[in-house]
Amino acid sequence: MLTPVALTGATGFIGSAVLRVLTDGGARVRALARRVPEGDGRVDWVSGDLTDPGALARLCDGAEVVVHLASRVSGGAGECEAVNLRGTEALMAEAVRARAGRIIHLSTAAVYGEGPHSGIEVGGVPAAPVSEASRTRLLGERFALDAGGVVLRPGLVTGVGDRWVVPALGELVRRVPVRWGGGAARLSMVDRDDLARLIGALAIGEHAAPSGVHHASHPEPVRVGDLLAALARCGVLVAPRGPDLPWEECRRLLAANPGRLSERQFGLVARDHWYRSEEIWRVAGCPAGPGPLARIAAAAPWYREALSRS
Repeated sequence: MLTPVALTGATGFIGSAVLRVLTDGGARVRALARRVPEGDGRVDWVSGDLTDPGALARLCDGAEVVVHLASRVSGGAGECEAVNLRGTEALMAEAVRARAGRIIHLSTAAVYGEGPHSGIEVGGVPAAPVSEASRTRLLGERFALDAGGVVLRPGLVTGVGDRWVVPALGELVRRVPVRWGGGAARLSMVDRDDLARLIGALAIGEHAAPSGVHHASHPEPVRVGDLLAALARCGVLVAPRGPDLPWEECRRLLAANPGRLSERQFGLVARDHWYRSEEIWRVAGCPAGPGPLARIAAAAPWYREALSRS
């Protein structure tokens, strides 16, 4: 008997990988999409979005598992509240109505704010989101928890389809072409395919996780200097050749070379943002894999093409 799974965000960066894991794992997936893709007969597509009550009811009808990956990651208060807050509230109400036995909700470690944070357990520092997207995603977590769901907070997610982390590093290396704090900052990261495996295991694997919030990065943090070196070896970015400079000097260089990214965004990769994530992999019975640095080479052709276009 195939497990019926309701999935949001199925066409996105992370969701497309999760969809593949679920269908390959034998789930019967019903997925929500504004634009229904063509050609995959293994998926029952529902046309609509999180603001459409009828679509949410159709999506969750008969579902034993609800996996909520859709979110607004940018935009103003109204846009983010409509999706991340009210949309999540409505979806979780439908999940409860359907009596779904498992609910997986994807949030973000960005709810903790600017940091630096070093080796933080869940709840180890107060949440202090600084963007509307992160603020409303934090508020949306409560509806998933009230419904008995598992809330996942990954850090930086890399891999094929990443349009934020590595492109941002490219801009920052150009604007601040030195070794930021010696490249010592530790970052919570996860490759999107490994995160998809974790979500799939929690959704349809043998081991159900208890309701609660979990960090969901790879258990081993990545040093930013090692990340930049790995990207340089694969021909994705040019590694910074300048001297080691402390954070305050790097801030001044950033300000002297204007660009798209803010000092806050620079701080997310140039200072410690490391959240302990071992527990959820153990609970899910899912091996974490070799880590995001080991996955860079496989994603490098996609990154090179994407960066050449931009």
